[in-house]
Amino acid sequence: MILFLASRPVVPRPRPSRRPRPTVRSPRQARVAFLAPYRRLFTAPGSLAFTLAGLLGRLPGSMLGVSMVLMIALTRDSYALAGAVSAAGIAVTAAAQPLLGRLVDRHGQAKVAVPAVAVFAAGATAMLLCVHYEAPAWTLFVCAAGSSGMPGLGAMTRARWAAIYADDAAARHTATSFEQVVDELCFMLGPALAMVLCTAAFPEAGLLTATALLVLGTLLFATQRATEPAPHPREPRTDDKDRSPLRHPGLRTVAVTFLATGAVFGSMEVATVAAVESYGDGSASGAILALQAGGSCLAGLVFGALPVRGSATARFIAGVAAMAVAMLPLLAADGLGSLAVCLVLAGMATAPTMINGMTLVQRLTPAARLTESITTTYTGLLIGISAGAAAGGWSVEHFGPTNGYATPAIAAALALAAAVAGARRLRG
Repeated sequence: MILFLASRPVVPRPRPSRRPRPTVRSPRQARVAFLAPYRRLFTAPGSLAFTLAGLLGRLPGSMLGVSMVLMIALTRDSYALAGAVSAAGIAVTAAAQPLLGRLVDRHGQAKVAVPAVAVFAAGATAMLLCVHYEAPAWTLFVCAAGSSGMPGLGAMTRARWAAIYADDAAARHTATSFEQVVDELCFMLGPALAMVLCTAAFPEAGLLTATALLVLGTLLFATQRATEPAPHPREPRTDDKDRSPLRHPGLRTVAVTFLATGAVFGSMEVATVAAVESYGDGSASGAILALQAGGSCLAGLVFGALPVRGSATARFIAGVAAMAVAMLPLLAADGLGSLAVCLVLAGMATAPTMINGMTLVQRLTPAARLTESITTTYTGLLIGISAGAAAGGWSVEHFGPTNGYATPAIAAALALAAAVAGARRLRG
């Protein structure tokens, strides 16, 4: 019996299975994981150098409008003249940017950006002299033509990222998101800096500082030749290389959507200033507007750190739809607190729209026309901002500040309609 028992094999008892404990990350680990895609982005040699130089040269772009308006209004005591000269500068810039983008694609960034910024500096210097020496008003409009030399450093930095990470879709997604965050930061800091310089120093200080920063940033950017995309000289006419970007149905859809999105931005700014003033605290309008840009920055950073899911077309339409929905709570805001919350949410909805739109532009455009395509779509955005500001002002004047947000809500709905109507073209 004992031998029988001893000869039986010993079967171990199964232990109860234990569920793996969920990994709990410390705040530092979570922060490191969140920033990992951005750290990987800047492992490319020269990427940090051209980014910093581009940032220095892009900040003045958000300073110029406020600087010019305040300078002329303070010295000539006419906001009408100031607005007209500023509008002339914007119109010239919008007309010249696609052409400059085409020249950049054909001849290289440095060969075009340096002469262009020289033209801009000449026009800005002439403007400063005409204002200081009280030249006739018509001379200001002539000087505004110098805005045609404004180099599109934002488009050029995006083109560099696209060339560096041509075979890495995830890195391009992070880079596009990062560039949108840079745009938002510039538009948060630039107008405030211009206002301080023009009011606390002297009226010409804003334009003078913006011009100096633009020239310095452009020259530093142009010296970063190692990361500059190779130019694509004009070749005999082929199927796609000589086509204007707007002849591509998908790019037309993005441009029209950006046009309406720009109207959202321009009209929302006017409506916010009017609403804050109606609440009896007009001095807080700058801080309230900064909340919208802050929400967009946060959304852009998070969106860039997330993995890419779904098609770019679906993400683009979803972003535009979210932007349209986010405009609706603004119609019900009845105080600074509720308005601030609504603007943060609205800002968080706009960043993914812009990021996905730029992703589509890069996907639909051959490398030989990328800078031109980016500047063309952003020209639509610029025109939309100007038109939206005018429409928003008219709406506030005729229907009161409490109804001012109807204009950005309508513009967002038009953007959604354009995106949905062109969805099939975006896939082509």
